[in-house]
Amino acid sequence: MKVLITGATGLIGNELVKLLLQNGVTVHYLSTSKSKLITQSNYKGYYWNPKSGQINTNAFDDVEVIIHLAGASVSKRWTLSYKEEIINSRVLSTRLLFQALSKNQNQVQHIISASAIGIYPSSLTNVYQEDNKQVDNSFLGEVVAKWENEVSVFERLGIKVSKVRIGLVLAQNGGALKEMLRPIKLGLGSAFGNGNQYQSWIHINDLTQIFYFIMKNKLEGVYNAVSPYPVSNKELIKTIANTIKMPCFLPNVPKFVMKLVLGEMHQILFASQNVSARKILNKGFQFKYASLDKALQNILK
Repeated sequence: MKVLITGATGLIGNELVKLLLQNGVTVHYLSTSKSKLITQSNYKGYYWNPKSGQINTNAFDDVEVIIHLAGASVSKRWTLSYKEEIINSRVLSTRLLFQALSKNQNQVQHIISASAIGIYPSSLTNVYQEDNKQVDNSFLGEVVAKWENEVSVFERLGIKVSKVRIGLVLAQNGGALKEMLRPIKLGLGSAFGNGNQYQSWIHINDLTQIFYFIMKNKLEGVYNAVSPYPVSNKELIKTIANTIKMPCFLPNVPKFVMKLVLGEMHQILFASQNVSARKILNKGFQFKYASLDKALQNILK
């Protein structure tokens, strides 16, 4: 089988490429950086530039599945221009893929796109399933809604569409955990606000396995990619500190402080989303790192 990946050189993409190659899948990938284009028998890069509408359509040769991960990081200060980049990197890249497929002969049967649990409204009481129709009244809610709407358009081409709503990704080589570790390693770890907000998280290994599982089983629709056991923010910080044997006794960081430091982006730290993994479990998926303890032991020890 041949798969085309966008965002293949990012945190999730890197791990997913390794998993696919291990399982005998040939990988084509699109990159905006010509210096990152590699040609091997089972791994080949092609240039694209969603801003200017350029794409090397040879990337689609014999490809049956597209895994679409491309998108600018949301973990950077949200200036007006950067907010535009966050949206455009998702919308324009998705649109370019659609236009390329509609104008060129191809064998693509399935697109699996990354999405985010940021679409769900912040709540300390709700448990969110995939059929929830509410969209969070925030910038992140807007980003995810626009992103998912663009992906839905592929159905017009008779292509199966899957959307993977990703929670807080725990990984060794980057992402949120790396940032959380910095103050904790200095003995400065503390929860944000009252610390009661739910954090629906996932180990990067389980996340890449979910993408592979959806691909193998040709699953359509929306799937939450989160551990079955979300935790509160204070429990997350405390468990990280315990794992690396550091104290965690400082008072919680008030919301107004983080708003001063991060601006609008502080919302990421204070939003509460208790997200259910029931749908993917019911399809037969098994988590290797369902509990936070086990996930952190694997990553940090």
